[in-house]
Amino acid sequence: MPDRSQSASSQSAPSQSATVNRRHFLAAVGGAAAGGAATLPGTGDAAAAPSAEAAEASNPRAPHTVTLTINGQDHRLSLDARTSLLDTLRDRLGLTGTKKGCDHGQCGACTVLVDGRRELSCLRLAVMAQGRRVTTIEGLAPNPHTLHPMQQAFIDQDAFQCGYCTPGQILSAVACVKEGHAGDDDQIREYMSGNICRCAAYPNIVAAIRQAKTEMEA
Repeated sequence: MPDRSQSASSQSAPSQSATVNRRHFLAAVGGAAAGGAATLPGTGDAAAAPSAEAAEASNPRAPHTVTLTINGQDHRLSLDARTSLLDTLRDRLGLTGTKKGCDHGQCGACTVLVDGRRELSCLRLAVMAQGRRVTTIEGLAPNPHTLHPMQQAFIDQDAFQCGYCTPGQILSAVACVKEGHAGDDDQIREYMSGNICRCAAYPNIVAAIRQAKTEMEA
């Protein structure tokens, strides 16, 4: 009679080739988990490491070359793709009129105009502004010797105290008028509510917008 124990043993024991294959597979997976590239036996060039270009494209820290149009001037910059427009303006271009307040899009101090629309520069990536026209407080006036009507109105109405929020307030106010949201004081307050003034100069800010509106619409 055949030896049943020997037969069962031969059925349950893996073959040598299967053992080797599993061993190679586990070694390859372990190498990948440790940070290496997994190369399975027999795969050859199919599992080769990605090219240097592909690795650079997938690296979020790799610099990207962008051209930004700020206040009518083109600036060609090499930037980390995660850099905010706010940090680019302040740290790379020296345009410190745009203020960093909360850095979370809640205070409005970093407001700039992008294609004439108000934007919070702390929430916009700089690479997203490529091909757009960005205006900061430094580029709002028509020339170095003449203030924009909104800037002059803020001076006339004493619409600031410490002045930290003022650049964002002025740019937001310009957009508020151009959007047609300065019909009355209540509407002005509503559409300027995203810009916080810690000094509470709100009545004077509303008065300044009323003054500038007349001249801007003339």
